[in-house]
Amino acid sequence: MLSRFRGKEEPYPPTGVREDAVRLPQSAHEQDEKPHHHVHLPGFNHNGHKITKGIHPDGESGRGGVHPWHFIRICFRSTSHLSLVVNVLWPFVPAAIAIHFARPDLHLWIFILNYIAMVPTANLVGFAGQELARKLPKVLGLILETFLGGIVEIVLFMVLLHNSVNTSLIPVIRAAILGSILANLLLCLGFCFFVGGLRKKEQEFDEVISEVGNGQLLMAGFGLLIPSAFYSSLRGSIEDAVLEANVLHISRTTSVILLVAFLMQGTLTPMHTHHGLYADSLEKDEERDVDRHLDLAKDKLTFTECIVALLIALTCVSLHAVFLVEEIEFIVNEHGVSDAFMGLILVPLVEKAAEHLTAVDEAWDNQMNFALAHCMGATIQTALFNSSLVVIVGWGLHKPMDLNFEIFNIVVLIMAIIVVGNFLRDQKSNYLEAIASWYYPNPTLETTNTAEGGGIASNGTVP
Repeated sequence: MLSRFRGKEEPYPPTGVREDAVRLPQSAHEQDEKPHHHVHLPGFNHNGHKITKGIHPDGESGRGGVHPWHFIRICFRSTSHLSLVVNVLWPFVPAAIAIHFARPDLHLWIFILNYIAMVPTANLVGFAGQELARKLPKVLGLILETFLGGIVEIVLFMVLLHNSVNTSLIPVIRAAILGSILANLLLCLGFCFFVGGLRKKEQEFDEVISEVGNGQLLMAGFGLLIPSAFYSSLRGSIEDAVLEANVLHISRTTSVILLVAFLMQGTLTPMHTHHGLYADSLEKDEERDVDRHLDLAKDKLTFTECIVALLIALTCVSLHAVFLVEEIEFIVNEHGVSDAFMGLILVPLVEKAAEHLTAVDEAWDNQMNFALAHCMGATIQTALFNSSLVVIVGWGLHKPMDLNFEIFNIVVLIMAIIVVGNFLRDQKSNYLEAIASWYYPNPTLETTNTAEGGGIASNGTVP
């Protein structure tokens, strides 16, 4: 998730310290008086905290180690009022873990409680990632936070893949990939346009964020289209077994290419080619932030506390993901929930809840560059990295995870990318674009590009 890196790179004078007390010699005469000595003054941030070497001023906490009371208070406060409300759900975390072991027969309640518990734990992953990213240079921190924001999704994909028997959960993974992309690209972005418009009639953002992100999305969309188009064009012409083997081979090759493209464009481009442009765009948002002074004054986690928070959150997320996935077969078979609905709607909503809250809060604060980078960055990571990673891991586990999406779904995805790209071309957002994003059609809940029916039969196998 993309944090709001506020402030400048230069150190701040400590609060309450006289300016002349830290003044460097100004005149040539003064400099000649001490020709062999250089004055090395400590740097201080906006709160008067001495800056630790290698820590960005905005991320300096003024503390070290772990302080339990400060740790709990800062984590509970989180990034915004919306995130604070989400933290009220933390009592569901021990309840969800306990019911899994105490009453394994209550499948529906185990699913519900672990589904709810995923939200506050994912929120903590995002907050700890944001606090850690504040301590790094802007662009590097942005990349780190985007990656940490996708950790919950990666964990869910890996657990689904591991628990898949005879390809039983592969349709859910494919649907979850599309659902996650569309949730970020349409739902989250539409909410950002809408919420931002409540305070300001029209919001502006920079071309470097929208154009570079849209180009990467188009590349990802067409890459994901290749296996589906190949399958649709040759279906009925050759034997199904041969066709499916070829599609699997194409999916794996495509995944390797998309993964390399993500590493090249998703990390090297912002860090080197466009570093200055990205930094300038983010600094503009810092200046437009309507409550920047309040965010600067907030207490921060220490570096050690960030690591502890991430370890706690990732442990809980992994447990909830395992318990949740174990109940999917029961929910599908006993309650008539389709694979597509599970993947397109339920899984993306819980794995992306924290990221969406952060992006909407940034739009509310008139930081559309951050909000847009948040939505686009998460979408690009899912389309290029997460989808490729799950195929490659499936390859290593000898599981036939491929990118053979239903052709209509993947066409809708590409259309969504093109339409959103047109929205962003004028570098402005308004209510009309929010409404268009909200009502843009989601994929059909039926899958016809896979085996007939595409779901889990009553005996747990694919028809």
